[in-house]
Amino acid sequence: MKTVLLTTVMMGFIGMASAQAVERTATPQQQRMTVCSHEASAKALKGDERKTFMSGCLKKEAAVPAGKAVTPQQQKMRDCNANAKSQALKGEARKTFMSSCLKK
Repeated sequence: MKTVLLTTVMMGFIGMASAQAVERTATPQQQRMTVCSHEASAKALKGDERKTFMSGCLKKEAAVPAGKAVTPQQQKMRDCNANAKSQALKGEARKTFMSSCLKK
């Protein structure tokens, strides 16, 4: 009798735990990790090559979320920012450059 009761209780706990696991969904970061990991496995990458690939893959995905295109204004901002950075502009010179660059 005790074993039947114990078995029933244990099955109930297992059922509750699996129901809770089903309710949880992966976060966007977890989804990116999964996709990048599958890509790295498909390319049979190991060690430092895998680490480098995973880092780049996760940064690439974070930079441009899936399904969202970069607007012309965002692209202009990126271009102007890259130009200002390449010219090593700081402070007021950077503000002036960015202002004129974005107005073009």
